[in-house]
Amino acid sequence: MELGSVLEFLSDKTILVTGATGFLAKIFVEKILRVQPKVNKLYLLVRATDTKSALQRFNTEAVAKDLFKVLKEKYGTNLQSFLSEKVIPVAGDITCENLGVKDSNLIEEMWQNIDVVVNVAATTNFDERYDIALALNTFGAKNVLNFAAKCVNIKLLLHVSTAYVSGEKPGVMLETPYHLGEALNQAPELDINTEKKIIEEKLKELSSDETSTDKSITLAMKDLGIQRANKFGWPNTYVFTKALGEMILGHLKGNMPLVILRPTIITSTYKEPFPGWIEGIRTIDSLAVGYGKGRLACFLGDPESVIDVIPADMVVNAMITTMVAHANQPCETIYHVGSSVSNPLKYKSIQESGYNYFSRHPWINKDGKPIIVGKIKVLNSMESFQRYFSLRYLLPLQGLHIVNSATCHAFNGTYSDIKRKISFVLRVVELYKPYLFSKSVYDDTNSQKLWQLVRQNDAEANMFYFNPKTIKWDVYFEHIHLPGAVKHVFK
Repeated sequence: MELGSVLEFLSDKTILVTGATGFLAKIFVEKILRVQPKVNKLYLLVRATDTKSALQRFNTEAVAKDLFKVLKEKYGTNLQSFLSEKVIPVAGDITCENLGVKDSNLIEEMWQNIDVVVNVAATTNFDERYDIALALNTFGAKNVLNFAAKCVNIKLLLHVSTAYVSGEKPGVMLETPYHLGEALNQAPELDINTEKKIIEEKLKELSSDETSTDKSITLAMKDLGIQRANKFGWPNTYVFTKALGEMILGHLKGNMPLVILRPTIITSTYKEPFPGWIEGIRTIDSLAVGYGKGRLACFLGDPESVIDVIPADMVVNAMITTMVAHANQPCETIYHVGSSVSNPLKYKSIQESGYNYFSRHPWINKDGKPIIVGKIKVLNSMESFQRYFSLRYLLPLQGLHIVNSATCHAFNGTYSDIKRKISFVLRVVELYKPYLFSKSVYDDTNSQKLWQLVRQNDAEANMFYFNPKTIKWDVYFEHIHLPGAVKHVFK
């Protein structure tokens, strides 16, 4: 593997980015535009009905965000002129042939000009409907590959997956591919087309049932996804369908240069375009929001387990440098982008940082009063959680449907509301259990090798940093991530 200048590679290149209004894709687009204004074109695939709607979505969901403030300061009133020259929002959908692009002239133009395809489009919902997840994460990846194969100047397909395709296995997860039909638990008969038929039959069955509602169909399709994932050894629909997507790419890629990038839990930006930018409540931030607002009575998870997190800008820098390192190399390469091997972070450290930050900077509630946080109870096993939850919430619901005031207050609702919310909490806990008690760490040998090449050029090493060893976790959480989450996520 060799690495030339990253900036030189980006100059005059044309890149297609799918899922372009998503969290990670926006950071990628902003970075390219900021560091290499000589990039030729960025085609940005956006789910929209037409070009006008796609442009509107890009402007409102990307350019209007704080994320673009450094570019706004750089270009001032000329920003829109610069963007109109470099960025082409494209209405489309990766679940469709030719990515759902309807303009045949535009399709031909893209096939003639695109050098690199970056597939970031996905549903990351652990509890997604199976039909939606398979269409996006599995067959969507296939559609992106087919489109890339028609690009006459294609140099690389970069596919963003997730490290958690490895499932719940303890130990060191290697940067190796998964092969078509290979179940994590060695169960036979894992076939992608069979999964599609099972979905079609289930939907047909549900639609023919006169008692079915949209809500009941959605729940049935969610349950089906979890059942099928569990059957083959994966804990949820998201990681199962992402693993299937990887398999189909590896099987069908032919001579296509392919990089599969597997980030772990992505958190707020470390440095660029400024520290602490984040959007939406992302995995561990649901805990931060609940804790900071005084709504959590306990933490669930093993304090000694390693939680693998990585700042978003480091993921983007790894994406960009892999493009340069593997362009025109007809092979498949896997990269784990995470921290659990190079700079492990324990769950208890996140808890301590949360306590330190919110003790010094309490959240002010709508009444203008500070929320006082304490060191709350940690439930370090599912058995202790079930015991605690039963005593606090389930027992008061038994017998004559008597609900004590503490339970009503905790769930803020009527008996039926409380029962529904309890069911929801138990479902969420079951979905997140593998990550709260994780015994896996993610080998990042390929990422570290790449970093050694990047750091040979001092100027570009400062620009395309992604080495997690440089992070001091207490400083990052207490001075970057949690302040960023409070500013951009807390409402």
